[in-house]
Amino acid sequence: MKLFLLAFLLWALSGQAQPPAVIQSVHADNDTPLNTNPDAPFWHGARPISAQSDPNGKTLHEYRTEIRSRWTKDNIYFLFVCPYRQLYLKPQPDVAHETYGLWNWNVAEVFIGTDFNDIQRYKEFEVSPQNEWVDLDIDLNKPHHEEGWTWNSGFEHVVRIDESKHTWYAAVRIPFAALSPRAEVPGTRFRVNFYRTEGPPQSSTEIMWQPVMSKTFHVPERFGLLQLVAK
Repeated sequence: MKLFLLAFLLWALSGQAQPPAVIQSVHADNDTPLNTNPDAPFWHGARPISAQSDPNGKTLHEYRTEIRSRWTKDNIYFLFVCPYRQLYLKPQPDVAHETYGLWNWNVAEVFIGTDFNDIQRYKEFEVSPQNEWVDLDIDLNKPHHEEGWTWNSGFEHVVRIDESKHTWYAAVRIPFAALSPRAEVPGTRFRVNFYRTEGPPQSSTEIMWQPVMSKTFHVPERFGLLQLVAK
């Protein structure tokens, strides 16, 4: 309840017209190998939301991205279903090592924070259609928050590109231990936003769940909420 009141206060101070949107992450009894099939039983039990906004709140129907989430005692999972027109991919991808600057290419991103007192602190997770990855411990109180890329969460990820459907998929598993030392229970809330980039820099499209109303994704005042729920 205290976290909810803090979230409501942050919304009131941000000047947003609506209370923060909420995505529910549905509990699963057991961890499971990552897969990118939305019809798999594990993902079928989730409650999807859509990211289909540009930075200024315009709806991008063509790029409507479905996001699902589930959680277990130890981990939280996300699935991205990403329709695309043109992918902008890094040549010679390195999937064995973290890729600094991956945000310069097409990626799916999760920003997630547990600190409702200092909202400038949160974690960032990125995966490319080629399964490159980077995770960052963000602190916007510092002048160079990208230095947080040296932090490692131990998160896991798999991807798949379906060229026939012009859709790529990314499944992510993040250890709760990388987010917070507490034991997570139904009702726990996090601060989150989800993003995608599409196409080359000169004609890039930015797709997100909650519009940032800015030239940067790093606007924690615009985050929504994620709530852990029982089945």
